[in-house]
Amino acid sequence: MPEAVPTATIYPEESVTTYLGEALTAGARAVKVHVQVGDYDPRDPLLDGAWGLVAEAGVPAIVHCGDGPRQGTWTGMDVFAEVLERHPRLTAVIAHAGLPEYDATLRLLDRFPNVHLDTTMVGTPYTQRFAPVPDDWPARLAGVADRVALGTDFPNIPYGYHQQLAAIAGWAAGDDRLGVPFLRSVLHDVPAKLLGAG
Repeated sequence: MPEAVPTATIYPEESVTTYLGEALTAGARAVKVHVQVGDYDPRDPLLDGAWGLVAEAGVPAIVHCGDGPRQGTWTGMDVFAEVLERHPRLTAVIAHAGLPEYDATLRLLDRFPNVHLDTTMVGTPYTQRFAPVPDDWPARLAGVADRVALGTDFPNIPYGYHQQLAAIAGWAAGDDRLGVPFLRSVLHDVPAKLLGAG
């Protein structure tokens, strides 16, 4: 489908740099890395070359490495921070804003200029029950507003799509430094830039 964004993934195996390199050459514009589902250590030496390829290509790695909704064997911002220390040019998008480790995720954004967060499930009534954002979340986003990207997991979500957009609109209204420019940035500009479409 021409409207679909070509993506790739990685797994710690001997052939990872081969198939990742082929995918990037063929036009992959994002790499999805689900540490929790894949149940692997993102610091595995077999992945060093793959992280390097992703960093060099400048495509975003959308990384599910937070401890929510359930902690995995290799999840946690401290674990992924070690990957970023070895590959500081890596463009990474922390899925679900790293929930419930919002503080640790924002610290990664402070340390690494190519790290972003996505909004998937964050601030919706569903996750506010078990991983609520801090009361000062809009103010904390103001300093990294150009590194927040819409994420939805649609259609695989246990709530209405509009609830994610309502949460983002609430953040935009919650701090004078955000507003409509923040909405435009999150909903269009940052994702388009990350995917090479804007």
